[in-house]
Amino acid sequence: MKDNYYNEIKSRIINEEIYSKVKNYSIERNKLKKYEEIGELLYEANNKYGNSVIKEYSKRLSADLNRNYSTRYLFDIRRLYLFIKVHPLGAQLTISHCRLLFKLTNDTEIEYYINQTINKRLGKRDLELIIKSNEYNRLPIETQNKLIEQETLEVNDLILNPIIIRNKNNSDIFNEKILKQLILEDIDDFLLELGNNFSYIGNEYKIKIGDRYNYIDLLLYNIEFNCYVVVELKVTELKKEHIGQIGIYMNYIDSNLKQINQGKTIGIIICKKDNRFVMEYCSDSRILSREYKLV
Repeated sequence: MKDNYYNEIKSRIINEEIYSKVKNYSIERNKLKKYEEIGELLYEANNKYGNSVIKEYSKRLSADLNRNYSTRYLFDIRRLYLFIKVHPLGAQLTISHCRLLFKLTNDTEIEYYINQTINKRLGKRDLELIIKSNEYNRLPIETQNKLIEQETLEVNDLILNPIIIRNKNNSDIFNEKILKQLILEDIDDFLLELGNNFSYIGNEYKIKIGDRYNYIDLLLYNIEFNCYVVVELKVTELKKEHIGQIGIYMNYIDSNLKQINQGKTIGIIICKKDNRFVMEYCSDSRILSREYKLV
């Protein structure tokens, strides 16, 4: 009977509200679990009695519990249950995280953001920011295909394009030093923008080639893939000589810093405008080019 569903839903809501008053690290997880269970009951009642039953329950719950339980709110809880059925890892998030993901329609994109939230321990605000920045769609097409096929990813798969750089002071970017300064002012955001598990080693990193000193714009390390990452900044279109330059720096790092148990160095050229024709004839797959976008 309809009242059986209603009484069970009402009981679970009351129990959840009592539990939510207890200060405990698992409150959010418990809330999501309870909502999932309530959502299942709403789904079953909805299937059996039609959409009108949720409208009826909304009025009755609001009156009985002296709190507004809108139709939209109950439909959201029902949707949460269906969401977690399709995306089981969503059970590790909070209801606030899940609501942000409801509006997305691409299952692979949703899975990507769920994994990013779990791996990087993103709060609701952090997740909202990377969704707004269109992070998934800035992954290379090859990476998106690998995600669909559930293939193993490499460090270069996760470098976004374009890379967003914050320009809080609206500086005119007329040379690499200014671009580098913007990055260093917000280095944590920049490392997150690059992908997972990047750490900062230094800027203007001095190396000696022959009898001359050279300076690497940024030297990073990727912990997950256990390799150095050389980053060169260019405020022009990508040119063939940029590839030659970063290749020399990468080889230097491999010969002088890399240990035997570490992976080969990766090179990233961050430029004003990419040049796919130059990259097409680059024989070193460890060298990547990415455009930057100032915001």
